[in-house]
Amino acid sequence: MEREQELVKLINVLRRTGRMALQSEWTGGKEDAAAFCTDQYNRVLARLKELDPNVSVVFEPLPAGSSLTVVAMASRQLAAYYEDELGPARGFRPGRFDFVFDPQKQKFKDFWEKSAREFEDMGEFIRESIDEWLRHKKEAGREQKGASKGTSQPPNTGTS
Repeated sequence: MEREQELVKLINVLRRTGRMALQSEWTGGKEDAAAFCTDQYNRVLARLKELDPNVSVVFEPLPAGSSLTVVAMASRQLAAYYEDELGPARGFRPGRFDFVFDPQKQKFKDFWEKSAREFEDMGEFIRESIDEWLRHKKEAGREQKGASKGTSQPPNTGTS
């Protein structure tokens, strides 16, 4: 297999492993998911070291007990290492969404190729921020309930 084609495939596996690791972390993944993702990352890294010995200067295999978050971060970083050489992830494949976007197929394809990485980053930001947003939403709901209970009493006019 041609080196560049194999690199594209390996980096695709890394991106998906990173995504899968984060998803498992958010949904309460078990230790077997962490072990699988760690093993997958280490196998891809070993192959990349065969293809590109310079990668071993920056990246090391993950230890056996690595968390899903660590695997996700390592996978994204290793994929980013090759992004200059291979370009960003291509989420749009010709013919994949023709039934939806046929009239403006080229416009959507151009948009997606330019913006896919930004959407991925935005999605990650949302996933990382959702817990804090929910906490604020619950607090605001409690404050609103407390305020509505407090307004049922007549206001204090200051005269006794």
